[in-house]
Amino acid sequence: MPGSAICRKTGNAMSNQQPIGVFDSGLGGISVLREIHRLLPAENLIYVADSGHAPYGSREPDYIRHRSMRVADFLLEQQAKVLVVACNTATVHAVEFLRASLPIPVVGIEPAVKPAANLTQTGVVGVLATQQTVNSPRLRRLISEYANDVKVIAQACPGLVEHVEAGDFGSEEVLRLLKHYTLPLLDAGADTLVLGCTHYPFLSDAIHAVTHGRMTVLETSTPVTHQLMRVLDKYGLRQTGGAHGEVRFFSSKQGEQHHTSMQTLWQKPIDLGLLPASHV
Repeated sequence: MPGSAICRKTGNAMSNQQPIGVFDSGLGGISVLREIHRLLPAENLIYVADSGHAPYGSREPDYIRHRSMRVADFLLEQQAKVLVVACNTATVHAVEFLRASLPIPVVGIEPAVKPAANLTQTGVVGVLATQQTVNSPRLRRLISEYANDVKVIAQACPGLVEHVEAGDFGSEEVLRLLKHYTLPLLDAGADTLVLGCTHYPFLSDAIHAVTHGRMTVLETSTPVTHQLMRVLDKYGLRQTGGAHGEVRFFSSKQGEQHHTSMQTLWQKPIDLGLLPASHV
């Protein structure tokens, strides 16, 4: 039928107009959502911020998988045709579980270790990430596969996610934390910095300020969007219409400041829905 496709993963008929589901532990995934919307403007998108349970970086892996599945179930109920895990920590601990459990394709996100290893001139790369990502076998695998001849220093960054969630992108406390996390990397010779958490791109200006622009900063919004495009094309699910798609927002957290922070990051007014109690 016009405007529909057979999803080759499931064999089921799916409409190209069905939305793409995107979720993060909080607001950081909006950095990915913005790039998806920019490069795939015809797609309908649903974004879920699981801010009521953020940050994932300090949670146990079983809890992260549990929350990821609850959010994924909600997005399936909204007829999502593809799921984008716009969270490094959830990708580390839940993406394979989601791929095995869900009837739709799942796209994860990984720190840009490979391009950083190709780009560095000093042979030293820094990675800023949550504690769970820093400790993960997945990051160790990335380093082993793509940066074996490069020194990679992974730095856990407690506190940064909470500041972004609160809409604080450049306070004295944020600058103090960033100096604490980045200056030792500079002292170790790092000339390339990987942002291994989707919250951190919103701190790019502050990172540039405290490092005086001495490191090339890489994040993964564009690569994950290109991977999403490949997945959509593989399963015949890309929306090819000329009209701009609808973008809807949900969160597991209430509050005026939370809503304001989300609108600040999206850079447009948002009609924010609360995740149903069955999924909170």
